[in-house]
Amino acid sequence: RSFDEVLEIYNKLKSKARPHRFLSIIYWLGKLAIEEETGGEKRIITFSMLLRERLGHHIHGDRWANTIKEVLAKKNLLHRPLHIISANMHSVVNSLFARKALTKEFPNNGSLDIYKALSQEKNNDLRDKVLQLAMKNGMISIDDTSGTNIDVQLFDLANLGRDACCYDLPEDLPNGKIPVILVMDYAFGEQAFETIDELLKPYRPNDEEPVFMNIASISIMGKAGILEGGKGDLMIPTAHIFEGTADNYPIDNAFSRADFEDNGLQILEGPMVTVLGTSLQNKDILHFFKESTWQAIGLEMEGVHYQKAIQAASKIRKSIGEDVVTRYAYYASDNPLESGSTLASGGLGTTGVKPTYLITDIILKQIFNFKP
Repeated sequence: RSFDEVLEIYNKLKSKARPHRFLSIIYWLGKLAIEEETGGEKRIITFSMLLRERLGHHIHGDRWANTIKEVLAKKNLLHRPLHIISANMHSVVNSLFARKALTKEFPNNGSLDIYKALSQEKNNDLRDKVLQLAMKNGMISIDDTSGTNIDVQLFDLANLGRDACCYDLPEDLPNGKIPVILVMDYAFGEQAFETIDELLKPYRPNDEEPVFMNIASISIMGKAGILEGGKGDLMIPTAHIFEGTADNYPIDNAFSRADFEDNGLQILEGPMVTVLGTSLQNKDILHFFKESTWQAIGLEMEGVHYQKAIQAASKIRKSIGEDVVTRYAYYASDNPLESGSTLASGGLGTTGVKPTYLITDIILKQIFNFKP
């Protein structure tokens, strides 16, 4: 520090009773350090609950990401185009295989009827049948053992059998360009940063040379509170604003309103607020975000954290390409301006089936038609 900076803090710390308080602090810090070194005394450092939570997420996130990379390496998938989807553990696998797996049970039904049936608790047999077909056609389940509580599904589309999948890859696609889909269960709050941040880092087996993965796209879907509309409506964010700060993250979102039109749902496009928790019930604040120049359309809990990690990896660390495709879409769980409910206000029931599978369908169509 410069002399002026030291003098400034010296003057801030001094008082009439203790004019040399700054020097006293320096003295006692040094004295304690000498006593620790010579006398073997140990200093107890206490971390706040928030810091402990953040450190824990980072430790768990590292273990979680390394487990995934080890599986990718074992299956020789590290260099194939990898498409990451943050979603639930059912909509992607059902979208890929349900109509093919359940043709006998639903010979004349549309996809939405099948998805609604699969969402009912009593239909375990139907869900098992879909999973069995998926496992035979390139699906790999990675149950979490790291402590993150985020399970993962991998889909190696090179292992799709003939007529097994509900989507078609281009026929002339070389094997090395065939996509791999990684579906990760929902992360919550800052956990989203820790997990994606670790996942996007290069793979370093046994401290060897780093292996950079071929991350082609990252898609984030989930539920959010809407500020104009109702349950089941869609929100396409153009930016994420972090509640309580001036931090804002514009998004180059591969999704647009046009992708979801003509499906009977209201579609909003604009900035969204990433809230610190599920208790944002202050209607004055919500009205401010909606009616001020922020013009927010909704609020969710992970967007800033995901985007922060993606930008760090692509723009600063260069561990993934700057041209990585990002997709964000949310469906409304509630309108807190009308109900006063929070983002943890409960399930959507069958109301959420249509928007969930619509978003999933658009993601998968873009992945299957992705041109590197």
